[in-house]
Amino acid sequence: MIEALPPLRDVVARHGLAPKKSLGQNFLFDLNLTGRIARAAGPLAGATVIEIGPGPGGLTRALLSEGAARVVAVERDERCIAALEEIAAHYPGRLEIVAGDALAFDPNAPAHEGPLRICANLPYNISTALLTRWLETPGWPPQWDRLTLMFQREVAERIVATPANRAAYGRLSVLCGWRTQARILFDVSPAAFTPPPKVVSSVVELVPRAAPLPCDLAALTRVTQAAFGQRRKMLRQSLKGLGADPLALLDAASIAPTARAEEIDVGGFVRLANALAASR
Repeated sequence: MIEALPPLRDVVARHGLAPKKSLGQNFLFDLNLTGRIARAAGPLAGATVIEIGPGPGGLTRALLSEGAARVVAVERDERCIAALEEIAAHYPGRLEIVAGDALAFDPNAPAHEGPLRICANLPYNISTALLTRWLETPGWPPQWDRLTLMFQREVAERIVATPANRAAYGRLSVLCGWRTQARILFDVSPAAFTPPPKVVSSVVELVPRAAPLPCDLAALTRVTQAAFGQRRKMLRQSLKGLGADPLALLDAASIAPTARAEEIDVGGFVRLANALAASR
């Protein structure tokens, strides 16, 4: 039982685990909150869960307590390994600790029999880079069947944005909307963290689409970079650097030359990307 483990604050004090700003660390001590996040990733019975940046293991405890068959915890901070090993001893054979950089870790690699999920209070300084890497995997659908992740509220809004929310809509929105169904589950107050960040956080769920619209990923990346890189300009101007006639691309995609990036939905960007790929 999780109650048999020592209080997390005591573990942090005993191991001298002051959160490091350079690693984007904000620890969660609230058992009710970590339990809520773990349940949001569930049901976990029989599942293998990848956790990125577990720190001293607050969420790790909750994932195991909620029934995860196995948790693979990827932690870059060597100071936290001893604290995680205490949890591993309490749940024999159910916690695998991977000491290393999450950006170099392949989430499709762990062997698993049941569902594979990723659930994490992501280090804020690499959260967008991690998500982009996971969504740009060549093979689709991926091995994992759900992401349950904590982001700064601003990033969460970008993930779920559509052209109806132009201020937040951008390249990340298109990528997430193309390959997943994303939604914000709930917000988390800064007071829940140690140290408290200056912004509200949000837990986001992303479920991979089994059959996204057929699209050339490299072309989609180029198109969205060009379009949102000059988002205030009309697309007939912002797409000029693609090496193809922007008017011909827009015509092939049935998009008005005077439209701007923030007005184009995921389907429109897919058509543009396919038109660019066909023009090569």
